[in-house]
Amino acid sequence: MTDSLSALPNRRALHHHAITRTKDSDELAVALIDLDGFKIVNDLYGHHVGDQVIKEVAAMLRSVCGKDAVPYRLGGDEFAIGMAGPLAGTILEGICRNLLDKLSQTIPVQDRRIGIGASIGLARSSPADRPNSSELLRRADVAMYASKRGGKMRCSWFRPEFDRNLEAIRDMNNELRDALLNNEFRIQYQPLVDAASRQIVAVESLLRWERPDGKIIGPGAFVPIAEETGLINAIGLWVLRQSCQDALGWGKIKLSVNISAAQLRNPEFPIQLGQIIDETGFPAERLDLEITETSLILDPVVAERSLDIIRGFGVNVVLDDFGTGYASIGFLRQFRFNKLKLDRSLIVNSAADESLRAMMLSSISMARALNMDVTAEGVETQAQADLVRAAGCDQIQGWLYFKAMPAKDIEQHLSVPATGTDLLSASSHTVKSTDQESAAA
Repeated sequence: MTDSLSALPNRRALHHHAITRTKDSDELAVALIDLDGFKIVNDLYGHHVGDQVIKEVAAMLRSVCGKDAVPYRLGGDEFAIGMAGPLAGTILEGICRNLLDKLSQTIPVQDRRIGIGASIGLARSSPADRPNSSELLRRADVAMYASKRGGKMRCSWFRPEFDRNLEAIRDMNNELRDALLNNEFRIQYQPLVDAASRQIVAVESLLRWERPDGKIIGPGAFVPIAEETGLINAIGLWVLRQSCQDALGWGKIKLSVNISAAQLRNPEFPIQLGQIIDETGFPAERLDLEITETSLILDPVVAERSLDIIRGFGVNVVLDDFGTGYASIGFLRQFRFNKLKLDRSLIVNSAADESLRAMMLSSISMARALNMDVTAEGVETQAQADLVRAAGCDQIQGWLYFKAMPAKDIEQHLSVPATGTDLLSASSHTVKSTDQESAAA
């Protein structure tokens, strides 16, 4: 019952030990450990390096466990630690935190320094609550995913509400599947205007869910669940296809569609995008795909390959929400963006914060040096519009000029310069959270 690569006890051994080594009066605690970034190691350096990383992590686990606990390799990049005794849970948590400290340092493999992280879930049983080893491991697995959602490189104890959250996710996933089948999704379009002429030069598609009860749900409420359950690929393709069909007859203006991190990690996405362009006849050079920095950091190897294919179609790539992350010049050059969209927070606060204003100006200068256009999003006042126009932004997007609107209302605005007089009324504020929200799909 030993794993051949790591020489650690395997999954079968964990279940056996839970039965044979635990006394009725003992607390049994289990940690489930999932390595973060291991797939990238395999993609970048090959499986022979990945195998060596597994061996190094196994040695690290033996070191932190000592004689108090037993490490296991469950398969792939999943490990576990089991421990029984009066204070098993407390001691095991300390062991896991020690492991995370060690993993915060790079691992030497051949002539490389490999960075790897971990997300850890913890679960325990007591004489009053004695689930079998399979249930205990399931609880640890649920807690591990809570650690991943919480930002990784952390450990989380299982709580009963995690299961309730899973039930809610399952329920919404079922509703989203029905929504896709029953045509409950809607797209609205928010125009972008040229900073000089104030003519509409592009529209951004924004996804909405109109439930059977008439309630309109913004993407922030359901896209994360669609990403987690895998449904985002089907929803995202629907958004792309429908947006291309809607915008086909809108002259030469560009269409901007948000692509989620999960879509970009799907190696089939570029092929599906090419099929949609062929099916709809939409000119590839009029299509902008908006992606966030997070989408690229999560799996940069797959992302770069996908973006190379996408650019080969003639499609433009836009970095969205710029100013909220840590993108460097090297990062921007690596992914060769066509445009930066300055995040709303940078625009809104620049007038009162000199350091943010300097950041905005330097971001625009950097974009110019890299031959990128710049859009300021979330512009709500004339003062903000004057600021970003003077700073050199090419396009402006925001409530000052246009709110999001159905496809049927776009054409009447295409030939008329925006006046900037669409001031924020009290009624506007009631829908602000959805009109300024990114589609992320």
